[in-house]
Amino acid sequence: MGETEAAFQIRIDGQVGATGRPLPDFPVPAPLTGHGPARIIAMCNQKGGVGKTTTTINLGAALAELGRRVLLVDFDPQGALSVGLGVNANALDVTVYNLLTERGHDVRQVIQHTKVEGLDVLPANIDLSAAEVQLVGEVAREQILARVLRPVMDDYDVIMVDCQPSLGLLTVNALTAAHGVIIPLECEFFAMRGVALLVETIEKITDRLNPRLQVDGILATMYDGRTLHSKEVVASVVEHFGDQVFHTVISRTVKFPDASLAAEPITTYDGAHKGAEAYRQLARELIARGGAA
Repeated sequence: MGETEAAFQIRIDGQVGATGRPLPDFPVPAPLTGHGPARIIAMCNQKGGVGKTTTTINLGAALAELGRRVLLVDFDPQGALSVGLGVNANALDVTVYNLLTERGHDVRQVIQHTKVEGLDVLPANIDLSAAEVQLVGEVAREQILARVLRPVMDDYDVIMVDCQPSLGLLTVNALTAAHGVIIPLECEFFAMRGVALLVETIEKITDRLNPRLQVDGILATMYDGRTLHSKEVVASVVEHFGDQVFHTVISRTVKFPDASLAAEPITTYDGAHKGAEAYRQLARELIARGGAA
C-alpha cells in the first residue's frame, strides 16, 4: 500500500474514528470514462465467520453504486456468496468448479447478473470442494483461476474473490490471480492469532508466484463500540499493522443477516442503515487508497 495519513484529506474538525486515528474525508470519486482492465482483490482469512462473504457482497454493491462494474467470484464450496445474491447455484449445470476443472466452457455464459446494476457473480456450489483434489496433478495448478478470469478482465473494473476459510489450493489460486488482498478481521482477540500466518502465506506467494500481490488493507469487522474488548482489539491491530488497517470499521448488526436472508446487499435492503453507509465509506476509502478504479 505505502499510503500515509498525509495522502488523505483530513477532516478539519479532527474527528477521531473507531481506529483511534483522525478520520479522513473520502470523497465520492469521479465517474469513470471507461471500464477495465479489472483489478482483482482476494477477500481472505483462513478463520471462518469473520465477515468475508458479507464484505464481498456489500463492498461489491457499494462499488457498483459508484459506477464501477464489479464481478464477485464465489470461491467457497459453501456457496454463501451465491445464495446471498439470490443465485441458486445448486440448480446450475456449470459453475466456477467446471471452469476450473474442464475445458471448453465460456466464463461469460456462467456469470450471473444480480438485482444490483453493475454487479455480477460467478457462482459456486458444493462441487467446488472436489476441485482441490482434482487440481493437484495439474500443470501450473496455482494459476488456473487467473486463466479462468482472463477473458473477462476488460469487462469489469473490480473482481473480488470470496475465499474459503482455509489456506489450501483454492485460496492460493485466488492469491496468485489477485492484485490485492483485503483481510477481514473479527474484533476478537483470538482472531488476531491467525493473521500473522495469513500474512506469512501472502509473503510466500508474493515471493514465489505473484510479485504484484499486495495487502490492500485489514478490515475490522463485527465491531461493538460499547465494549472495551472491541476497542482494545482494534487498537492492537492498528499498533501491529499501522496504515494497513482501513479507517472504516464495520459494526456488528442484525441487519447483515437480515439482508442475506433477503438475498440482497444491505445497500439495497436498507440503504439508510449505518451498515450500508459503512460499506459505502469503505468503497470510497478503497478507491482513495488506489485499491480500486
